[in-house]
Amino acid sequence: MSAITEMYGRFRHLIHEGGKFLVVGGIGTVVTFGVANGLHGIGHYKAITVATIIATIVTYVGNRYWTFKHREGKGTTRDSVMFFILNGVGLLIYYACLGLVDLAGQGHDLVWYNAALVVGTGLGTLFRFWSYRKWVWTMPGTSGGPAASTFGELAEPQPHHHAADGPPPQESLTPQTTGRSPSRPVGAHRRS
Repeated sequence: MSAITEMYGRFRHLIHEGGKFLVVGGIGTVVTFGVANGLHGIGHYKAITVATIIATIVTYVGNRYWTFKHREGKGTTRDSVMFFILNGVGLLIYYACLGLVDLAGQGHDLVWYNAALVVGTGLGTLFRFWSYRKWVWTMPGTSGGPAASTFGELAEPQPHHHAADGPPPQESLTPQTTGRSPSRPVGAHRRS
């Protein structure tokens, strides 16, 4: 039981943030599907574009003021621009899924259209969660640095050093000697 408690403690932040993100995303999905199906008659690419724009506005408000409210933004304008750019990438994911349905000759079938929306929503959700955490709303004290290289780094916020706390620990100022080449990343392995 303690292993479960320990694992929950380690991933608690990610679980809570991910849960809120999924609630907001669920609302965005309902908006997307409702608008896209309601406007299907104007063409499926136009319909998903309009639906994505409306859902983006809804999810921006939900994510900014609920899911990621504890994270720092770079400023309202920058946050908004990045959010809409990343949602543009999400729209391209929808286009790719719809394009595959078109290639299969099923572009006018509403069932296949909705299947493409489901797949696009799933892939887009994964991309958005990762990218919002990395580029839109970062943890306090960070500057949207490199993406986490392991799931554990993604789950557990790293402690941040503040100047008021005194000088940083000495070991963080010197490179570690691990026997690897300085040009090789930490996770890289030497091939024999």
